[in-house]
Amino acid sequence: MIRRATPAEYETVVDVLSDAFNTDPLTTWLFPDTTNLATALYFHPLLTHPAAEADLTTGNTAAAIWLRLAPGQSPYGDASTLPAHRLHELGRALAPRHPRDQAYLYLPCMGVTPAHRGTGLGSAMLRHRLSWADSLGIGTYLEASSPRSRALYLRHGFHDHGEPIRLADSPAIWPIWRPTTTGDHR
Repeated sequence: MIRRATPAEYETVVDVLSDAFNTDPLTTWLFPDTTNLATALYFHPLLTHPAAEADLTTGNTAAAIWLRLAPGQSPYGDASTLPAHRLHELGRALAPRHPRDQAYLYLPCMGVTPAHRGTGLGSAMLRHRLSWADSLGIGTYLEASSPRSRALYLRHGFHDHGEPIRLADSPAIWPIWRPTTTGDHR
């Protein structure tokens, strides 16, 4: 049902995520003119990060990009290459919330195509990688971009990691942390 995407499938991952995030409040705030900018400025660059791995479901109805980060490793690659854009500002605001003193799994984006939402695909994708993170003994960090996604993550053992973040007129972004079940209670 869930498989690791090969680099040859990365364009499919981007297509699924673009479809899934087409009406997401944060995505539409970040890229008000077109979701093509999200593809060019966010999804594609994430897949070039040296720690990136992507998952796809059978039928290409859900996708996720994960980064397995070492202590102190930036989730944003070389921030100096980011364009002066709301995305850059958001990255600067979110960076201090990331764990710095330990390895962790970071979920920058996971999405289910609109026609398949509510079918359990998001939960299945989470369980798949959270089990892996637990086997490694590392926690998992993410930022929820909507109340619905936040509720999903809270049901899977995540908890709020500080107050929500807002930039100017942006929607709320909830930093969320899930400790490993193997003893990390950060």
